[in-house]
Amino acid sequence: MGAKAHLLIVDDEANTLASLARAFRLAGHEATLCDNPAKALDLAMSQYFDLILSDVVMPEKNGLVLLEELKARGVAAPVVMMSGQADIGMAVQATRLGALDFLEKPISTEKLLLTVENALKLRRLEIENRQLKQQLGRHEIVWQGAAMKKVMAQLERVAASETRVCILGETGTGKELVARTIHERSSRSAGPFITLNCAAIPAELIESELFGHEKGSFTGAAGRHVGKFEQANRGTIFLDEIGDMPLAMQAKLLRVLEEGEVERVGGDKPVSVDVRVVVATHRDLEARVREEKFRQDLFHRIYVFPLLLPPLRERREDIPALVSHFAAQVRAQNGWKPVPFSAEAMEALQTHCWPGNVRELRNMVERLMLLATDAQVDRATVEMALPVGGAGSGLPTSFSSGPLSERVDAFERNVILNELKRAHSNVSLAAKSLGLERSHLYKKAEQLGIDLKSVRREGSAQE
Repeated sequence: MGAKAHLLIVDDEANTLASLARAFRLAGHEATLCDNPAKALDLAMSQYFDLILSDVVMPEKNGLVLLEELKARGVAAPVVMMSGQADIGMAVQATRLGALDFLEKPISTEKLLLTVENALKLRRLEIENRQLKQQLGRHEIVWQGAAMKKVMAQLERVAASETRVCILGETGTGKELVARTIHERSSRSAGPFITLNCAAIPAELIESELFGHEKGSFTGAAGRHVGKFEQANRGTIFLDEIGDMPLAMQAKLLRVLEEGEVERVGGDKPVSVDVRVVVATHRDLEARVREEKFRQDLFHRIYVFPLLLPPLRERREDIPALVSHFAAQVRAQNGWKPVPFSAEAMEALQTHCWPGNVRELRNMVERLMLLATDAQVDRATVEMALPVGGAGSGLPTSFSSGPLSERVDAFERNVILNELKRAHSNVSLAAKSLGLERSHLYKKAEQLGIDLKSVRREGSAQE
């Protein structure tokens, strides 16, 4: 049988209780015995049981009444009824009341254990299904404004196809969430969704991660490793930050896209794969091609359907819905009571520039719910929690001249430096506040000419 289960057995006959308990113990289960329906109801309300097995004909209160009361009280455990005086009418009534099964006494041990095993399997499937639905809820794209309406219309059209998609957008705009949604709304939704962040894997390991390796192919290769492409067979592979993929690896990826085959490191036979490829980047790929940092032939292979995600500052009308969504997540994860956001607090959130985009907003919502006073998040709480520069809607005057790219870089540099100052040069804390992964903050700082090592040294010297 499967995993150990805890059962509640309800019957007014001592011999029946003893024999059932013995059968379940021998099968590796734990049984709580009860000869009184009223007491059984109390037990079911106060303890967790994987399954309840109850007789029908009992003094004072029969099993069908107990079943009805269990369902009325919201007891989730499945119930199997049994009786030595069974007839079709009784079985039909039990089923209508919510019984999972109805067994006629005397019950053979083999049939009893098989029924219980099937009931437990069904219970586990229900739990897994509920968890999956909760996970899907956490991955929901939340929007209500015109900017995202256009994106969602494009997403719906391309999801139904096999077209390769290149998702563009700043860090934190939700590129992986969009890729996952494309997969879930495609004909491949029953297959796997496999992800790889090309910027997070060292150059010497990325080939093994993507294509796998054979035992002994390099030092430390103790066994065969199946790569991401094989794992994604008949599903979707999402290559995040593809603009940071090393040039040598780009050539090998191009061959896989052209031939539909991968070759493990150290292997001598190609492996056919049926995979839809979705990629994402925050970089300007066309500029990377001109700079000869990205292969032009690979660019044309992956840039079939570009999907541009707007930054949060361009979809401010979505912020109230996003705040409500994230607040519900935070409450569920922590078991907290609802914490309302005042209209003034929401206005302050909508006027902030959000350099870390949706990811930064998610972190900010959790921080605000912790800081909330008087059982609500007010404007003062928001202004206290926002990074230096507050909830201003525009760029500082020092960033009001020059090409757009230079103004954006100058603004991002100022935001990062201010956040590092607030975090006392703690890079991890600053990254979390900005809604970035630590490695992404390092990369962004390098792009903007910020020496994080010097910043940390200066912070340590001031302490």
